Amino acid sequence: MNVLKVPARTIAVFVLPCLLLYICLVFVPIVVSVYDSLLDWDSINKAKFIGLDNFKTILTEDTNFWPSVRRTLMYSVFSMLEIPICLFIAALMNRYVRKANTLVSLYFVPVILSVVIIGQLWKTIYNPTEMGGMLNGVLTAIGLESWTRSWLTEPKVAMYCLYFVSLWQYFGYHLLIQYTGVQNISSEIYEAAKIDGAEGFKSDWYITYPMAIPIFKISIILAFIGSLQAFDLVWVMTGGGPAHATDTISMHMYNMSFLSLKYGYGSALATILVMICLIFTVVINFVFKKVEAKYS
Repeated sequence: MNVLKVPARTIAVFVLPCLLLYICLVFVPIVVSVYDSLLDWDSINKAKFIGLDNFKTILTEDTNFWPSVRRTLMYSVFSMLEIPICLFIAALMNRYVRKANTLVSLYFVPVILSVVIIGQLWKTIYNPTEMGGMLNGVLTAIGLESWTRSWLTEPKVAMYCLYFVSLWQYFGYHLLIQYTGVQNISSEIYEAAKIDGAEGFKSDWYITYPMAIPIFKISIILAFIGSLQAFDLVWVMTGGGPAHATDTISMHMYNMSFLSLKYGYGSALATILVMICLIFTVVINFVFKKVEAKYS
């Protein structure tokens, strides 16, 4: 079979513009941020080079940094909890639901809504007052009045409220990814397995789930890395409060950069966040490489 060979110059013509755009929008800001992290700069006065002092202060003296890291990691872990559920539901829909695309589209609606709309919607649901608090109203109506509380103003509860909203918002997103992956599994494999006596949940266990691992990995990476950068939903719903109880790394970075005018310090936080994202991406890929090798 003759294979058409495309000249390298032609490939470069199509790839180079996108590559340059990607470098300008991604790598250049990262390099600038790393450089700024070595400065003591308030964006007004002349910047002063201080080396790694910002990082030293963050790691040893910043009382808000390590709690924000813990909350951010918890945010990422919670964001992954729904992915196995999405895979399970996708397998069921693929087998039993006719025109499942319509159902998946309905689940996808929260994903396309503005974060501001979602934040304001759930602030109304969590509202502790009788006039606006739907959640407290429902709990009271079913006899669980003792469970009612000021959801977004209690430090021990507020972060879990944000976790739940994030799970609700992106459930349809991960369901779509998993459903697409399940649909791409050849029906001939299931037919061959049926001849050998594997069907229903047994075929899912030995065929669907192992073959969906590459797509499952994509969802895990997107959910984990996306949650590490959580900012918009936190800003809309709590602003990092009460008393910094919902501060994430991105929220802490915003406060230090734009409210305290410590741009060098904020850039150091951003650099640490990028490093955390890279480390976890490598770790997740390494783990799934071992899993894929096991089931290949």
